Amino acid sequence: MKERPFFGVDDRIGLLTSFLGGVQHVLAMFVGIVTPPLIVGGAIGLDTAATAFLVSMSLFASGLTTFIQVRRMGPLGSGLLSVQGTSFTFVNLSIQAGCSGGLPLIFGMTLVAAPVEMILSRFIHFARRLFPPIVTGSVVMLIGISLIKVGISDLAGGYGAPDFGSFPNLALGFGVMAVIVVLNRFASGFVSSVSIALGIVIGYLAAAILGMVDFSPLGSAGWLVVPRPLKYGLSFDFRYLIPWVIGYFITTIESIGDLSASSYVSRQPVEGPVFIRRLEGGILADGVGSFLAGLLNSMPNTTFSQNNGVIGLTGVASRRVGYAVSALLVLLGLFPRLATLITVMPKPVLGGATVIMFAMVAVAGLRIVYADGIDPRQEFILAVTLAVGLGVTMVPDLFASLDKVACSSPLLNVGLSSLSAILQSGLASGAIAATLLNLILPAGRKGKPAD
Repeated sequence: MKERPFFGVDDRIGLLTSFLGGVQHVLAMFVGIVTPPLIVGGAIGLDTAATAFLVSMSLFASGLTTFIQVRRMGPLGSGLLSVQGTSFTFVNLSIQAGCSGGLPLIFGMTLVAAPVEMILSRFIHFARRLFPPIVTGSVVMLIGISLIKVGISDLAGGYGAPDFGSFPNLALGFGVMAVIVVLNRFASGFVSSVSIALGIVIGYLAAAILGMVDFSPLGSAGWLVVPRPLKYGLSFDFRYLIPWVIGYFITTIESIGDLSASSYVSRQPVEGPVFIRRLEGGILADGVGSFLAGLLNSMPNTTFSQNNGVIGLTGVASRRVGYAVSALLVLLGLFPRLATLITVMPKPVLGGATVIMFAMVAVAGLRIVYADGIDPRQEFILAVTLAVGLGVTMVPDLFASLDKVACSSPLLNVGLSSLSAILQSGLASGAIAATLLNLILPAGRKGKPAD
């Protein structure tokens, strides 16, 4: 087995390696970017043209905000290969706002509440006690484990697929996994670093030869979309402010975990002043990116976690790949037919790759937890975090009854409904549990029970 090279954050790599590395990241994150606008568009009754425009603008905004995050301009950005995409945290909040005030209210709330995250970014250095490695590592581990379910479901054909678990789907999905494993561990340095992209391309070609790809949507896809800032206008409703503020608090906690994982897999510090500066810049970029997304007719953006698995699997953390990701996302947003080529990719092809990447995220989280040793108190925090986070992931309706609580106050109704939406996220629930336990439980010395 050949030793795989590692390319650090500031390493210069070739154009081809940067491009293929960017393709791998885009494939890993594409579904995560386009799914929220598709869900919201369908829920609030948008027509096909409006929904397609939202999808294009989500891709375009993700490309711009990824560049800001990766480039690091002054205090803005983490300077890591940490990509941005549409946040799932705001899906239910956007549906509630959209049903009340349409797209103008969704984008208005996105803009008005985005400064919350910008403000929080300036206090990260005061919050080190809130987010030590046991908290961030537990959250990162929970992120990876929670995503594995999505990856393995796609490998089998995707939720609700009539051929779910069929032999062709399983053969295609596990075949992609096998190709990635062989190329990653036994091929030369360059081939190893782009093993995910090659595995997906080989799987895509195999699926096309077997007649498993429906290319008909390409005929109806447009050639060019021109961005129009504030196309639908803006509106504001005070009733939705508190839930959206809470949403930005939750994405801040999630992004701290994601940025910690990015630092770790990039072989950068996960403690100390350099790490804190990266967190501050990364969270600030999250807030600024969400503000720009609102201007561009997109939902709030956040740091994506699945891409850390790509770094861990390929050993390529160079920011040049981040620039390639940014350019590719902008192109996909401007040229819908290119995006459609990815959209029609059979789910088993993508699932065969993402299930490995998601597992790599979980391993990165475990390494963060154990990096400086662990004591019984920290083991207990990790256990409860996984119990709460995975428990809610397995039974997402656990807090659904909050939606049914009758309240005389419209504001309280909205607040309880939004709280329910947030707590039904296993990641959000686990992050809250880890943060609270770290504050409440008395600290003991490493390797000994807490007093």
